[in-house]
Amino acid sequence: MIEDYFRSFDIFSDSEIRDFAQLFEARKMYKNEFFIQEGSHCKEIAFIVSGIFRSYYISDEGKDMTYCFRFPNQLMASYSSFISDCPSSENMQAITDTELMVLKKDAVDDLVKDDLNWTKFLKMIAEQEYLELEKRFFQLQRDSAAKRYETLLGNQPDYVQKIPLQYLASYLGITQRHLSRIRKEITI
Repeated sequence: MIEDYFRSFDIFSDSEIRDFAQLFEARKMYKNEFFIQEGSHCKEIAFIVSGIFRSYYISDEGKDMTYCFRFPNQLMASYSSFISDCPSSENMQAITDTELMVLKKDAVDDLVKDDLNWTKFLKMIAEQEYLELEKRFFQLQRDSAAKRYETLLGNQPDYVQKIPLQYLASYLGITQRHLSRIRKEITI
């Protein structure tokens, strides 16, 4: 699965992919465990083989604010902490049991030093992260909560039902009660 992911970027040769795929270590995480917590430094990236993660922060009012979900076949890191070596502003928590392939930051740094293709790859990842952030910003500004839910459901139909309602409602910026009404309307 991880090899197919890297192959999809059409940057690396099959032998390069086989070589650096060996640098990843398998890790299981269980529901409610954290990949990273606010205030710690992100020193690794993970490829999600199975399971779902959410990214959230605690607002000034003490509210738990989910702003992102990560699903299988995606990379995950506290990106700003990973590239700046500053403490993370977010928490990344497993909301199901998960299987990951994890790569240490030191290994990434070595790969970048030794192979220009890794610089290209990381540039593509940064561009994807920016586009995702921009899309999320516009969704929150322009789309109704029902439209945001339909978009998430359309993109991840197999996984949305596994996300607890309180996290979905937080992600959509609505109450659980409003989410229940939206879900009823969509299934009718």
